[in-house]
Amino acid sequence: MTGTFLFFFAMLVGAVGIGLWLVEVPTAQAASQVEKNVYYWADGKQMVVSGKGEYNRQIVPLSEIPKEMQNAVISAENASFYDDPGVDPMGIARAVVNMAKGGATQSGSTITQQFVKNTYLDQSQTVTRKVKELFISIKVGATKSKGEILAGYLNTAYYGRGAYGCQAAARAYYDKDCKDLDASQSAFLAATLNGPNLYDPAGGYGAAASRTANTKRAKLRWAWILKREAEVGRMSKAKSQQQIDKGFPAPREPKIATNKEGQIGYLTDLADNYIIAHTNITKAMLDRGGYQIRTTFDREKMNQLEAAVKKVSKENINPKLRPKYDKYVQFGGASVEPRTGKIVAIYGGKNALEHYRNNADYTGVQVGSTFKPFVLAAAMRDGVLDKTGPPDQPASMRTRVSPKSVYNGDNKLTLRDYKGAVWHDKDGKEWHQRNDGDENRGKITLRTAMQFSVNTPYIQLGMDVGLEKVQQAAIDAGLSKDQMASITPTFSLGTSAPSAIRLAGAYATFAASGKQADPYSVETVERKGETKYDHKHDAKLRQAFDAAVADNVTDVLKNVVEHGTGTSAQIGRPAAGKTGTTDENKSAWFSGYTPQLSTAIGMWRVDDKAKKQEFLSMRGVGTGRPNASIHGASFPAEIWADYMRAAMKDKEVKDFPKPGPIGKEIFGDGASPTTQPPSTPPSKTPTETPTSESPSETPTSETPSTTPSSTDTCDPLDINCNDNGGGNGGNDGGGNGNGGGNGNGGGGPGGGTSTPTTEQPADGGGWFGGNG
Repeated sequence: MTGTFLFFFAMLVGAVGIGLWLVEVPTAQAASQVEKNVYYWADGKQMVVSGKGEYNRQIVPLSEIPKEMQNAVISAENASFYDDPGVDPMGIARAVVNMAKGGATQSGSTITQQFVKNTYLDQSQTVTRKVKELFISIKVGATKSKGEILAGYLNTAYYGRGAYGCQAAARAYYDKDCKDLDASQSAFLAATLNGPNLYDPAGGYGAAASRTANTKRAKLRWAWILKREAEVGRMSKAKSQQQIDKGFPAPREPKIATNKEGQIGYLTDLADNYIIAHTNITKAMLDRGGYQIRTTFDREKMNQLEAAVKKVSKENINPKLRPKYDKYVQFGGASVEPRTGKIVAIYGGKNALEHYRNNADYTGVQVGSTFKPFVLAAAMRDGVLDKTGPPDQPASMRTRVSPKSVYNGDNKLTLRDYKGAVWHDKDGKEWHQRNDGDENRGKITLRTAMQFSVNTPYIQLGMDVGLEKVQQAAIDAGLSKDQMASITPTFSLGTSAPSAIRLAGAYATFAASGKQADPYSVETVERKGETKYDHKHDAKLRQAFDAAVADNVTDVLKNVVEHGTGTSAQIGRPAAGKTGTTDENKSAWFSGYTPQLSTAIGMWRVDDKAKKQEFLSMRGVGTGRPNASIHGASFPAEIWADYMRAAMKDKEVKDFPKPGPIGKEIFGDGASPTTQPPSTPPSKTPTETPTSESPSETPTSETPSTTPSSTDTCDPLDINCNDNGGGNGGNDGGGNGNGGGNGNGGGGPGGGTSTPTTEQPADGGGWFGGNG
């Protein structure tokens, strides 16, 4: 009998030896390595945990897991961890005998076995899986350091509240990093490993997991673990009792850590797109997670901007009461810090889980007269062309322009090229430009024309300067070339479609006396303690315009807010800005700034669910009166003012630099030194609707000449004309930092149906794509 027993025992030992020799430690399951990304506000506080992974996990090195946490888990789970081979020898014997007899399998009890189960195997309760766990645990114990095993277990164990790993658990229960846990909090988290559904004081699933029952259980096990640490020599008895005497470290109430509702989803997408565009981190790498991403977003300003939009919407927009007019109204906005380019706040839409497109960061919504400052900047920096010279004449032949220069502000102005020849459309008809409301303004200065948003002086000024120079001024300020409309005369009146982020960033250049910084949304990216990206290495501030040019633009825009179409944007401190509205009321904007902050707010109507996406007229929005128009001076300016008052509260009141003299006072087409501009402003305050052209998704691939050729220029928004200009989908952040994106957003053709005349082109609508 004894011989038979020894024979079988030898056979079993041999089988174990052969198994150990044959077994290989498998590759870790992908699921055990996938983590979430953690996003932080500008002040360093956690914003959200998000990512593609199924589990809320952020892997941290053992050096960031405090000894208190390590000791609590070891004491509670496996006091002999540092001495055993990875499995309990007696457990092995019991397992072998039971399996030989066909009895019940044994549950893994050591930290090594739990690590193996979490990392390399599934969670099934089968003999096969248990045998694999046994052999792999022995091999892992022999080939991996105790530190690797302990870190692996603490990073893969489930602590409840959807948290895998001690970092996610520390955030879920105590809203702090794992490295900041104290001994008492560590003991509680170690207690949850015994079964989080029964040890979370907030309660769990089932009648046995009530708040009262769970709290009682949690307190008992927490106290037991602290005493156990003293028993096994991992804490002094005095400290153990001291921790118990201090009382139970009650965790906070559960919160959904991965919530992307409201504006959060727009923020994380903006940051992700920026990272993909500006680092070597790919989308696939981001999806695998584990990154700590510190953004530029200011939580207080985010709340203030959202509150400003909601206030105006609640008070004025009622889709149930006025479905014909108020349905599908959308807002987009962005706030950028001058001189740094930090995107401190955005408004991307009502809810990122319902409205997926980020309204702060896509292109396609024409900006109207908010584009005129770039025309003025080009005129002051580059000057008007000499009528006797060629289109590519040198700077020495040009004349830099003063804002005091006088132009013809009459309605139905006959447009001319820089040489004075009448401009004709593609059909050979003379081009007559209209003002909003068919107003005749007479001979007025460029300053007054900006103040009351008169179209005719600025469309002619663009022709005199050369539209390529106007385009370059806008690009130098911070707009992206791929967001520019095609080069036609109404280019100067805002047919381009930059994003709110880009527009705010470009105006920030004027606020900074001509210094331009690309907008950006991410400060640093770290993974496993290693810095993967730091914006300070990319930060660039360049002088896009002389201070004299930028400060004179600011002075003119300051006049708009103080005395012109932007008076509703007054905020009790120096501010400069410009209203913008497109034809047929299909979009309205206000973009403006103080010395410390630049903000752009846009408004439009689009049915996101419509098969054919097109802009809808906003006439009647907020009133139900079909002839009541929306302008940049109304809701967009009101939102801008409400937000900026809140954002600038308690900030130092600063004025803009006093502008120096610049340029020559010239007299544009139809004006002369003998015809003086009016000494008083027009009796009727105009709105600022420009003529606009339909944006398409693909910008023109041809290099525009200094002034467009009359033989190949479209009458703006002529739907029968093959004109490629307009908004481009999704490039708003990818290349230059205001939110990333790969620029492949598509979009449909313009939705216009009106037939434009030679007096006033109609609005063809247009659509936007964009994932940038």
